[in-house]
Amino acid sequence: MSEKIRLEVCVDSPQSLAAAIEGGADRIELCAALETGGLTPSPGLMALAARAPIPVYAMIRTRPGDFVFDDADVTTLLADIDAVRAAGLAGVVLGASKPDGALDHEVLSRLSAHAQGLGTTLHRAFDLAGPDFTDAIELAVELGFERILTSGGETTALKGLEALAACCDHARGCIVIMPGSGVNLDTVGAIKARLPLREIHSSCSVVSDAPAGKALELGFVAPRPKHTDAGIVRKMKAALA
Repeated sequence: MSEKIRLEVCVDSPQSLAAAIEGGADRIELCAALETGGLTPSPGLMALAARAPIPVYAMIRTRPGDFVFDDADVTTLLADIDAVRAAGLAGVVLGASKPDGALDHEVLSRLSAHAQGLGTTLHRAFDLAGPDFTDAIELAVELGFERILTSGGETTALKGLEALAACCDHARGCIVIMPGSGVNLDTVGAIKARLPLREIHSSCSVVSDAPAGKALELGFVAPRPKHTDAGIVRKMKAALA
């Protein structure tokens, strides 16, 4: 019997958290502001997620933009890791880059050492390190990361399939390669057919009704907000079975 493919669902609200759990997600990536790629979630959302019956990994990213972090950024990131540990969550999602896109060995070493005892995922800062991801994979293994979330350096995992396949070949037996970005019910079949999947990452989301009125006009909400849908989570699980 083939190994079960685990579904990680990224969420950024109490409602999406509940939907992911209801739909049967195997793990949660907990964020704020997914429309910017995900930021560190609030203490309140972490406290709520700590009650979840499945593992929850919190994004550690203090601001939108690039992953080139100065000393002030790193100080904040370290404090965010402390907050995740205090909340009782299972792990953290980390990443840091140099200006040329290569992974920042020094910063990642500090962050991963500070997260000792928590599970660790290397996030899509990895995608900036291509097109040859060999050194980045080896660094992730050296630092003890459990998995790498990646689209193969492309805008979506479907576009990055060949690079993802090469990453899987290089990483086999050492670290999990977890495809993410644009993973949905329309694309998961092709991704599953091409890759030796162990885990996959998706928001399992639908577009919400756009809020009307002053909140939209003043820019407090996105024009096309999304939320995780329990039914889509169930269908994704069935597609992976």
